[in-house]
Amino acid sequence: MIPPVYPPKPAPGDRIAVLSPAAGLPELFPRPYELGLRRLREDFGLEPVEYPTTRRMGTTPKERAEDIHAAFADPDIKVIMASIGGDDQITVLPLLDRELIRANPKPFFGMSDNTNLLAFLHTTGIVGFHGATVMTQLGRPVAMDRLTADSLRAALFTPGAYELRPAERWNDVNRDWADPATFDEEPETRPGDGWIWRNPDRVVEGRSWGGCLEILAWLLMADREIAHDPSVYDGGVLFLETSEELPSGTEVYRILRNMGERGLLRRFPALLMGRAKTWSFERPNSPEESARYAAEQRAAVERALAEYAPDTLAVFDVDLGHTTPQLVIPYGGTVRVDGPARRITVTY
Repeated sequence: MIPPVYPPKPAPGDRIAVLSPAAGLPELFPRPYELGLRRLREDFGLEPVEYPTTRRMGTTPKERAEDIHAAFADPDIKVIMASIGGDDQITVLPLLDRELIRANPKPFFGMSDNTNLLAFLHTTGIVGFHGATVMTQLGRPVAMDRLTADSLRAALFTPGAYELRPAERWNDVNRDWADPATFDEEPETRPGDGWIWRNPDRVVEGRSWGGCLEILAWLLMADREIAHDPSVYDGGVLFLETSEELPSGTEVYRILRNMGERGLLRRFPALLMGRAKTWSFERPNSPEESARYAAEQRAAVERALAEYAPDTLAVFDVDLGHTTPQLVIPYGGTVRVDGPARRITVTY
């Protein structure tokens, strides 16, 4: 596997490609999408450029691959961001021109189903950025979360180290994007309790790899963008998070167990586990149900680590997934986990 390199940073005034490599949800929910575009212009000084599939549902994998190629090949485009996730980006991967993308490295921002493209970039030799899609974080009602905005700004424009911070308040309950009233007030938040540390007796610094756990499971099943020799991950920092589909603790354990059986888990001396999303429109859990779900997921991860990577330094409830705030994690970039000091630093 090619060691990833950081692509050049954009500058204020540059053009940013906004793609929908998974699902064209801007067609169905224009309000958060337009709000996100406005913030890219006004708050970050970037000029969004849309592509044929950006606002179209039901596009083919070939059409989406063509838009990805066009964005990477265009010398006037300096950065690329996904509008949102989806569930079939894995079908786009076989159609991508690896040499074209390798010859035109650019920062790509996305998460959830975009774990597919981030993993592709990693094996291609390009550091990507897990986090900050247009509709979810930039399209947050009233204002972006401060931690999200600070992290995204640093990831976009500032090379070097950035220290992550635990969220003082967070949210994982969504409101209906189809309802205009949703955008009249900020989402309700709840107090954060800080990070939970396991085996915090050492410092680990290495290249990051991971993403949405369910998507990684699909990649493993399809045998795509996963190194056949797990030793290439030796010394790295694994980061994982789960989606709004709320996989059960049993499912989380089984995925991690299978990663352990493949020899993957023990390769990573550190794990950052994203704060679990505990609420969805399909499962509107009460606060008590949400707390129980989060505890079950943590217990599942702890069980898998105890069986396959007992010495791993792990940090739970890091805000890097489907909850808000959402800290950007360099995918394939350097992450330093300092257990004794209880600090996490990433290099953007």
